[in-house]
Amino acid sequence: MQSVSLEFVRSLMYDIDWDERLIMIKGQKGVGKTTLMTQRIVQVFGTTDTKNVLYVTLDNIYFSTHRLLDFIEQFHAMGGRFLFLDEVHKYSGWSIEVKNAYDEFTDLHIVLSGSSLVNLNSGEADLSRRCIAYTMHGLSFREYLCMNHHKEFKRRTLHDILFDGNSICAEVNANIRPLPLFAEYMKQGYYPFFREGQHNYYTRIENIVNTTIEVELPQLRNLDIGNVRKVKALLGILASGVPYTLDMVKLSAMAGISRTTLLHYLQYLGEAQLLQLLYSDIYSVKRLQKPDKIYLENPNMLHALSTTQANEGTLRESFFINQLSQQHVVEYSKSSADFTIDHQYTIEVGGRSKDGKQIAGIKESFIAADSEEYVLGQKIPLWLFGFLY
Repeated sequence: MQSVSLEFVRSLMYDIDWDERLIMIKGQKGVGKTTLMTQRIVQVFGTTDTKNVLYVTLDNIYFSTHRLLDFIEQFHAMGGRFLFLDEVHKYSGWSIEVKNAYDEFTDLHIVLSGSSLVNLNSGEADLSRRCIAYTMHGLSFREYLCMNHHKEFKRRTLHDILFDGNSICAEVNANIRPLPLFAEYMKQGYYPFFREGQHNYYTRIENIVNTTIEVELPQLRNLDIGNVRKVKALLGILASGVPYTLDMVKLSAMAGISRTTLLHYLQYLGEAQLLQLLYSDIYSVKRLQKPDKIYLENPNMLHALSTTQANEGTLRESFFINQLSQQHVVEYSKSSADFTIDHQYTIEVGGRSKDGKQIAGIKESFIAADSEEYVLGQKIPLWLFGFLY
């Protein structure tokens, strides 16, 4: 704990209701779940409290020969009241033992972290009524500016960005030049481990993808080990062709997977935060209905996995969906424009030369334009949508 820095703290820290007795923080590997947990401990308990609070990672070899519930009982008997359990999905049967501890020790607060594939209402114990879950994503552009360039800006609502964008742009441009920093972020800024060195940044992303497919999907979604290579091939196909407008017959043949199995795997990859699946009407989506378009989860992943130079238009759209989908409903637009947000706003994403043809005559429509510093009519700088969280 003495090595934990509070210089930069993710905004999720202040969204979590830490008074709840059972909290789950889910997310992709590498987004900073462990850092957030240890920062919370240092913020509240300092670095020397060895009685009230304890941080434990459940992939520790200790738990290969000891039960988690026995450990929790011992911790509670010694006066412990706040327990942070990291990597819970790596301990078989964690949900039933956590449930038993929650029910037995009513003065114990437990914070869990685990894979984005963790499902609280399935498995040996249904924790959905007891546990408050939060999903942690990679850095927003706003958080990247704070973490890497020590420039703090407050979060903005979508309404602020759409209807008061120029005042935000004026504030940002008075402090930094956003366009070159946005270009940095698009290449190597989504995962906090960029600070550990840019040379191995894409290798680390590849390792995250491999661990998710080779370990987490078989463990948490019963993916057949024999199909791991096919899932990797599927992701490779999508990385080279994103945004992928689905031709199920063609994609099924290319990946060597049946149509039904392919839809299952696409759903799994979406739940694992490796893909963004877009539908034209999200509220009428049925289980195993094919998505209308598929994107990789974030633009950094596209740079890491694409075998060719990443397409600029694809990178823009991937960023836009990634930043908005965490708090808003993003759908593949039925009109000539790209996206519909919250069934209300229509937004076309493009470069500086993008005109208003696609949104002509559409109410509450906008262009999210790359390479712009200020709002120009209906054109809103693309980078500005990185201030939503």
